[in-house]
Amino acid sequence: MKMKKLIVLAAAAVAALCLTACGKGGSAKNVDVAKLADELNSSVITSDTLSETKSEMLSSIYFFEEGQVTNSKVYMSGNATADEIVVVECKDEDTAKAVQELLKTRVSNQKELFASYNADEAGKLEKAIVKTAGKYAVMVVCDDYDKAQSILKEAGF
Repeated sequence: MKMKKLIVLAAAAVAALCLTACGKGGSAKNVDVAKLADELNSSVITSDTLSETKSEMLSSIYFFEEGQVTNSKVYMSGNATADEIVVVECKDEDTAKAVQELLKTRVSNQKELFASYNADEAGKLEKAIVKTAGKYAVMVVCDDYDKAQSILKEAGF
């Protein structure tokens, strides 16, 4: 009889752990878009100084549609480097996935562009990070990809 109770308790504990794990899967914690972009900019870019890009420019650079992005912070190179940081909050998870595809297209286009005149920078684009977590999407082209991955993991990506 005691063995049955022990088995029932163990099964209940396993079920509770499974429910807890399922609740966390696939959803990001709230991300402070500006703080994350600033941290990435100050921590993973060493060969260039990036400038913040005005939000009204983003639709012409990344082809975001009206209403897809609710909050953003973007840093781009003013020099001839491929370095770029994009952190956006979208209206929902499905929109974040669509924005992720637009960011992948940006990386692909930049690879072609840089391949024609700066192979080292084109190489950076081969390692570009493009991810989503919940309703957030990021793109990072930088000097220190290990540090970028660490920062993004801490933020829930």
